[in-house]
Amino acid sequence: MNRLAAAARGDIPADLVIHNASVANIFTQEYESADIAIYSGRIAGIGQGYDGLVNFDAGGRAVIPGMIDGHIHIEDTMMTPQAFAYIAALHGTSTVMADPHEISNALGMSGLEYMFRASQGLPVDIFYGAPSCVPASDFETPYEELDMTAMKSMFDRKMTQHLGEMMNFPAVISGDSEAWGKILAAGNVPLTGHAPGVTGKALNAYMSSGIDSDHECTTLDEAREKLSRGMWLMIREGATFLDLKTLLPLVKDNPLNASRCMAVSDDITARYLLERGHMDEKMRIMIRDGLNPFVALRMVTLSPAEYFRLHDRGIIAPGKIADFVILNDETMDEAFKIHSVWKNGRQVARDDDVFSANEYEHIAPAIHVKVKKVPTAEKIRVKADGNTINAIGVTEGTVITKTLTITPKIVDGFVTADGENDVAKIVVLERHRDTGRFGVGFVKGLGIKKGAVGSSVAHDAHNFVVAGADDESIITALRKLAEMGGGLTVTDGQEVKASFALPIGGLMSYLPPEEVAAKLAETENAAVDLGVKIHHPFMVLSFLCLSVIPELRITDQGYVDITKGGKQKLFV
Repeated sequence: MNRLAAAARGDIPADLVIHNASVANIFTQEYESADIAIYSGRIAGIGQGYDGLVNFDAGGRAVIPGMIDGHIHIEDTMMTPQAFAYIAALHGTSTVMADPHEISNALGMSGLEYMFRASQGLPVDIFYGAPSCVPASDFETPYEELDMTAMKSMFDRKMTQHLGEMMNFPAVISGDSEAWGKILAAGNVPLTGHAPGVTGKALNAYMSSGIDSDHECTTLDEAREKLSRGMWLMIREGATFLDLKTLLPLVKDNPLNASRCMAVSDDITARYLLERGHMDEKMRIMIRDGLNPFVALRMVTLSPAEYFRLHDRGIIAPGKIADFVILNDETMDEAFKIHSVWKNGRQVARDDDVFSANEYEHIAPAIHVKVKKVPTAEKIRVKADGNTINAIGVTEGTVITKTLTITPKIVDGFVTADGENDVAKIVVLERHRDTGRFGVGFVKGLGIKKGAVGSSVAHDAHNFVVAGADDESIITALRKLAEMGGGLTVTDGQEVKASFALPIGGLMSYLPPEEVAAKLAETENAAVDLGVKIHHPFMVLSFLCLSVIPELRITDQGYVDITKGGKQKLFV
């Protein structure tokens, strides 16, 4: 560090000097024309007259801190950590705070170990949260349960940096000893939350645990209340669930709120990353919506750094890690196009090319669960036991579902899908323990007219989920998923129209980003051919199984509504 100070004084040459930079100062909200001196991966100084062993002319372009995604599930990109980091680096991301509860539900502790190993030596720093909800609730069936002892082991082994989102908010609010035990086992680390629709005294109880962030706000009123109670707001803008424009007035009306707000991805796809971008796309959205670019920049740099106690990054300042991005223009504007990306003082990306992606192939855990007990078409038939049923109501653009009471279509005494009224049958089959257990229900809003769509990406336990217009197509999809060991599939009768195998826990592929995106597009396009009208249908389908988000959901145990205490009946 003495030599870092010597480089800061100019007594010794810096390793690298970025000359002629327009440095974006988040604190003063202005650009400073200066040189940036870098020594041993850190910023030594900002000013004039520095000399480096290597000199780079920024040409008057804007230089911003490396961007930070405060909440993301890498597994939902269907890419390995290496492939994800390759794309994220191209878009100016230098750090991500990842919650690995998807792979941990699918493969247990070995899943987390794989993610940690595969994240070393990449052009993006990946910090993992300890998966706090495996399972997410008592109504889901994961590969194995990870209790407070397992959580303590994660921190002792330095695999995790913070507590992953505590999704079982009813358990926290009620004082459940297991949920609180996990929180206590995490110790003095950032405790991230998940509290959709939780307000009033329930919010007070939830926050009394020490949890102080949330990414589930979908309305301004809810966001204002949580901010006023001291919560940090993670404003979600992913591939499917788009809350940024809705909640941005909270910051536009009072820019000081940016010090407690951050823009995050939560769930995002390889296709979205390739076609639109990552944190740079969030910057474009915020700037286009009229937010001061410096305020927006804080929400993807310094605010997440401060929340996660990463005091060595998030700003361009002496002593900080030399993570920075050079933009194409002299200022931050709606285009927000990236010229080059630097990590620890080394250029890692420029002009759509990454220089230092880790090419080492990390092998996934050798856990292969063979599903043998796939039900027959006769088994999933629903005998009519009334004239009205509960159905899951899907609304595009939000993770929240509705509990609908509908009059079903009945044929020969059995409730069936009803394509004319946009009602599909949905089946969830337990895949980790080969119990053969399955839940059956109905969903409105997917647009399926014929055939079926199926996936092993089914939050958060990741059992097999299939929605379809007829039983034969549903069973064909379940059999294809079992044959692949997990993935995505589209079927019509006995024909498999498209499929995409996901060999890593039924969640991720070893393919490079472009091929992952192409396979996802192929299966999505096949789903459109069945009449599916909703964007990102497989991601929407996956969330219908997440029992800890209101309202009606479905797991291998049947209908669940966390707001009503748990399991629900099909017939009203």
